[in-house]
Amino acid sequence: MTRIITVVSGKGGVGKTSIATNLAAAIQGFGRDVILIDGNITTPNVSLHLGLAGAKQTLHDVLRGTADIKDVIYLHPPTKMKVVPAGLGLKDLKSPINTSKIEESVNSLIGSTDYIIIDASAGLGKEAKYAIEAGDEVIVVTNPELPAVTDALKAVEIARRAGKSPIGVIVNKVTGKSFELKPENVASFLDLGILGVVPDDHTLRQSLNLYTPVVASFPDSDVAVELKKIAAKLVGVDYTPKKKGMLWNLMKLFRQ
Repeated sequence: MTRIITVVSGKGGVGKTSIATNLAAAIQGFGRDVILIDGNITTPNVSLHLGLAGAKQTLHDVLRGTADIKDVIYLHPPTKMKVVPAGLGLKDLKSPINTSKIEESVNSLIGSTDYIIIDASAGLGKEAKYAIEAGDEVIVVTNPELPAVTDALKAVEIARRAGKSPIGVIVNKVTGKSFELKPENVASFLDLGILGVVPDDHTLRQSLNLYTPVVASFPDSDVAVELKKIAAKLVGVDYTPKKKGMLWNLMKLFRQ
């Protein structure tokens, strides 16, 4: 049975797309077949993260009725996962599309893959709502700061009203500074369990230039390890990170 998970946030800038792409890549790395869908229709970013900006047909073509979703699935060679990108061109913003078709399109993929990960639109508008409705479960991404957490609470409420099950929160871009909200306080505020706490790590930004998620481009980095731990929880497999030697710790010290 295909498991459909929508990754949401209450606001932009929290790193939702990075989380979605890395979870999809990590789940693929655990031997599951994954399709990652860019459900952010107005400001899509999955293509930019994965080097698929030149895709001839995209989800926008599906939503305007000129393509089938199975015809806009692209392979991301470094990770072996499949990707449905959204259109980046201005014409995609101007031409009429039917965003309510997202759920129908996603449902047509059930049975053809193990996991579908949907990167929802940031914010609380109709696009995010349609992406939430297309999934079975919801993962909430936020930062350890009050504005992000407050907006994340609204996203949780939207998901619950849609009858979807929020399975937990990922607290992203954590530096450990004293002014940040503690992960346990974030979880209490949202009334959700913590799926993971992801550090603010420069390797994540480096991976963007490689068009390859950090779990594949820097697999032993702190951020990659945390993301793989979360993916392992979702899949239900054991994951034990490699022990890092003195050389790794010295290199990390000099990079700071």
